[in-house]
Amino acid sequence: MKQLRLGVLAGLFAAAGVLSWGAARLWESIGTLPSVPLAAPIVLAVIAVVLTSTALSLRARLRAQRERRPGAKGVEPLMAARAVVFGQASALVAAIVSGMYGGTGVFLLGSLDIPPRRDQAIYAGFSVLAGIGVIAAAFFLERVCKLPEDDDENETRA
Repeated sequence: MKQLRLGVLAGLFAAAGVLSWGAARLWESIGTLPSVPLAAPIVLAVIAVVLTSTALSLRARLRAQRERRPGAKGVEPLMAARAVVFGQASALVAAIVSGMYGGTGVFLLGSLDIPPRRDQAIYAGFSVLAGIGVIAAAFFLERVCKLPEDDDENETRA
């Protein structure tokens, strides 16, 4: 399994942002721009919280397992791998969705004097922030589930 790369996520964010900005301009010239849903930042924030709580839970269980505490509940390797895959998939989707809302938000900056547009720009901005939270939580989860032997392998390859 390959690690997340910040450059790939930034590229997805930028590409989605540019495409969304262009689509928003085109859509506005043809008709009315679809609104940014209030649920967008909320859903992304919930995903970030789920990823963070999963990472904290796994970190505590792994620490207890390493310290050989009596009654410590171990972590199944397949469960850790699934958690990392969930985090990586969430980060990729969050980069695209955040870029999409970021591009729309940039387009909406030109009409902040209209209250509904201002609200849409605020929702888009919060969506971008929540998407960044998802990406940060995914990196944290990946770091928690990384095996200690992986560090040695990366140093010898460099």
